[in-house]
Amino acid sequence: MGNQYRLELEGTEYFIDLLLYHRGLQCLIAVELKITEFRPEYAGKMNFYLSLLNEQVRKPHEQPSIGIIVGSSKQRTVVEFALRDVNKPTGVATYTLTNTLPTELRVFFPSNEELLRRLEAVSAALRAPNG
Repeated sequence: MGNQYRLELEGTEYFIDLLLYHRGLQCLIAVELKITEFRPEYAGKMNFYLSLLNEQVRKPHEQPSIGIIVGSSKQRTVVEFALRDVNKPTGVATYTLTNTLPTELRVFFPSNEELLRRLEAVSAALRAPNG
């Protein structure tokens, strides 16, 4: 549905990193991306976002919103304590940075040469006089 999805409560703006909609589950999925290890306060922030989504954005026929916090690492016990009394579905995941695209994903993306060709075509189209 968008990145940096804007929510407002009592005149203050809040932004969810990514807001997705899962057609199968029929629910909103809020994704928060962190460059650090999971911290307990992230769970509270996500719980707040999910409450706002459920109140302001979710439609009556949709299921309650789900939260996913993605960070560079996590300590399982810290995550368990942070989420213990949270009653909204929230998950915590980690990521790994790599310099190369995995082989199984390459078919979904253009090669460097194809990407350059497309960028040059767009640039040429933008430079062309309207006519």
